[in-house]
Amino acid sequence: MFDDDAPDAPPPGPNLFGEEPTQEAPQAAAYRVLARKYRPTTFADLIGQDALVRTLRNAFAMNRIAHAFMLTGVRGVGKTTTARILARALNCTGADGTGGPTPDPCGVCENCKAILADRHPDVVEMDAASNTGVDDVREIIEATRFKPLSARVKVFIIDEVHMLSKAAFNALLKTLEEPPPHIKFVLATTEIRKVPITVLSRCQRYDLKRVPVEVLAAHFTRIAGIENVAISEAAITLVARAADGSVRDGLSLLDQAIARGAEDASEISGPMVADMLGLADRGFVFDLMDAVVKGDIQAALRISDESYERGADPGVLLSDLLGLAHLLTRMKSVPSLAKSGALPEMERTRGAALAEMLSIPFLGRLWQMLLKGLQEVEAAPDRRAGAEMILIRLCHVADLPPPGELVKKLTENPGAALGGAPAGGGGGGARAVANGNVVMQASAAPRALTFLDVVGLAQAKRDVMLYAHLRQSVHLVRFAPPVIEMRLADDPRIPRDLVAKISRMLEEETGRRWTIALSNERGDPTIDEQEGVATAQARDEALAHPLVQAILAHFPGTKLDTQDAPEQEPELPADWAALVPPDELYEGDE
Repeated sequence: MFDDDAPDAPPPGPNLFGEEPTQEAPQAAAYRVLARKYRPTTFADLIGQDALVRTLRNAFAMNRIAHAFMLTGVRGVGKTTTARILARALNCTGADGTGGPTPDPCGVCENCKAILADRHPDVVEMDAASNTGVDDVREIIEATRFKPLSARVKVFIIDEVHMLSKAAFNALLKTLEEPPPHIKFVLATTEIRKVPITVLSRCQRYDLKRVPVEVLAAHFTRIAGIENVAISEAAITLVARAADGSVRDGLSLLDQAIARGAEDASEISGPMVADMLGLADRGFVFDLMDAVVKGDIQAALRISDESYERGADPGVLLSDLLGLAHLLTRMKSVPSLAKSGALPEMERTRGAALAEMLSIPFLGRLWQMLLKGLQEVEAAPDRRAGAEMILIRLCHVADLPPPGELVKKLTENPGAALGGAPAGGGGGGARAVANGNVVMQASAAPRALTFLDVVGLAQAKRDVMLYAHLRQSVHLVRFAPPVIEMRLADDPRIPRDLVAKISRMLEEETGRRWTIALSNERGDPTIDEQEGVATAQARDEALAHPLVQAILAHFPGTKLDTQDAPEQEPELPADWAALVPPDELYEGDE
């Protein structure tokens, strides 16, 4: 048997010119990018657009299908895809050829196959970005006079419809308002505000939303599994975040990440994708925020240098820092966000610790300075230098009180000097920062040190990680300065040098050596656990109150909503140097 599609084999021996025949390399099959390969073909395949799908399904079920649809949303969320699914749903005849309009097109009838292959004569797609004139619209109007060749209805899909000229819009109005019964219009745009209201009023409008990060991540994970690609959860999350709600953008990035990871055939990791995207690693952003909060210029510039060497753009690093400031402000305003499963682990842990110790005025000032700084970086002749100047400025103002606090101090005590102690020695509770040591100026009488003082010292020094672990990971067994005996929680995230950090902080503050001993004894609950018990106890007491019981009895189904009381910040001692144990205890310990 002969294969008509097989290429002709070259004749043996040299050709007419005495040259030996050359064997042509076989042509590789054309590769289809993931964005086209996994393009939805039914409403069930659309992700993140539940409201749209539900409404259209109901419209088909009730036979209330509009004559014109307006689909709007950012790029890559499924506008054109939805238009094509609508065209198939309107013209599907079923596998047996007797079906009617359905929200679940069969995909096997002639109409479905032709529309899927973009070759159906009755489904016309026009790109308004390149066909903007009134003559282009007149061709559509002329075509509406003729009945469909083989389909049930003719469908005109006009993409980027906002690009049409004013004359073109005016020419389309009458036909759009009263089209023939065999005509349907599906218009799509990314700029809904540029579409005349006269056009919008003649269409059913559907707003396609940005797809949430977690939905994109699940979608990309499923596709990676089908493609037999090993990719880490961190890498998938980076791709989903970079997609900015666009499925098409995300699939294009996933395609690129797969090609990036093919060189060593190993799992595609988060750092690999971050390097591909030119993004700053999320850990770098948190480390940079820690340095800015502490006012540590040297650490901030070092982190910036390391990020730049990895290929991250300086402006992107500041933009990520701006995004983190927004996240921390939200977590400060809505504490329950820290327990949300929608946030990655790092945001829930390090972000919660940062939000706990930073104030809203500080975060607001940080946001304003970063917003202004980004504009300066864009205008700077050297973006890296511009970003470094912004970081230095942020570190210098980290310890400055908010303007409102300064005004309040000056109003209450006009003789007070900015940055110094108020005249007359008053103003207990003011804090001065010198050489990294926190000195509390107060007129309160000395008292005994407690473990809460150590926690408060870590907070005052703005050591976010140490402060968080002292609250969440330490079970105090014995506190007898200069000896602290404790048990650490069984948590792999606890750094190995935690004990050394505590000892070093106390030694820097007191000028003496402290002994931090680890114990196997159970010890007290952590500070966070103690606060949780206190909250539960307050709820029980509220439920036991006669007035609350009477309200619950009169209003069945009522639930008691007890909000956490404002956290009481540890009261720092007046002066560490005055309250530390006597010298003989230190000498005896040595």
